[in-house]
Amino acid sequence: MPDLRGFKEFLKDTLGYIIVIIVTILVFIYVFSFHQVIGNSMAPTLNEGDIAILSKINYRVFKIKRNDVVAIKTDSDKLLVKRIIGLPGEEIHFLDNILYINGKAYTEEFLKANVETNNFMFEDICTIDICPNGVIPADMYLVLGDNREDSLDSRDPSLGLVSKNNIIGKSLIRIWPLNKISKT
Repeated sequence: MPDLRGFKEFLKDTLGYIIVIIVTILVFIYVFSFHQVIGNSMAPTLNEGDIAILSKINYRVFKIKRNDVVAIKTDSDKLLVKRIIGLPGEEIHFLDNILYINGKAYTEEFLKANVETNNFMFEDICTIDICPNGVIPADMYLVLGDNREDSLDSRDPSLGLVSKNNIIGKSLIRIWPLNKISKT
């Protein structure tokens, strides 16, 4: 009778590696992933070429909050990184470089002092037929890039308000470049 102990050990070790690989793949498909920033629309928070970790499960557990940096899938399957500015039920205006939420001034502490945001009214972003109450509809969000002069965001009719279904996840930590590792 041949001694199969060595073969059994090999199978046990191999099965362990296979399980680790499968679990790792599942985690990166359903829980976390990496995303690379393309373009300068989120500068200086995130710059072209930066790599960050994206939590895909965050919004299944927690609510989307103002100022979260999120990855958005567009209708053309592009991945954009933007900041949540307006939440459902809110009316957003930008006048004289001041953000107004439901008529009250709101300070955007993450912006550099010299960032200029062109004036816009909520009606410029969401027409009365889409937003009959004059506020952001349920499960829709207004997103802006931190680099307001060079950002494709909710102010552009090709993007407009973003559906919760198109928000892939929350950007958690910039991991590249190594000398700029930080929370996003």
